[in-house]
Amino acid sequence: MFLRLAEQYRSVVEDLILSLQALAVSLRKQGMAATCYLCGDGRDGHGASFVADLGDNHMVRLLVSDFGISWVESRNGQELVKLEGADAIQELQRVALVLQTPDPAVALPAQP
Repeated sequence: MFLRLAEQYRSVVEDLILSLQALAVSLRKQGMAATCYLCGDGRDGHGASFVADLGDNHMVRLLVSDFGISWVESRNGQELVKLEGADAIQELQRVALVLQTPDPAVALPAQP
């Protein structure tokens, strides 16, 4: 059972990495600063670091690897929010929806 769960988690990480790469490309096409760096070669785990500049010195970073998933949001170099696991993925979804909205006047909705 545990081996199956470990493999499912690795699959989730791989899917998330592909989604982060696609999100970074999409945001760059909209003129936003966004990057997704891959790390590792798969033998000792692998992961990615996604970073997007939301403007006004407001940055978000999602780190994903076989060891965990974390979300960090900062402004002017000061950490505002740090989330782990499923909460980090939910926050990424919330921000991605807003960033991909064509109307720049749309503000980020408040966190639940």
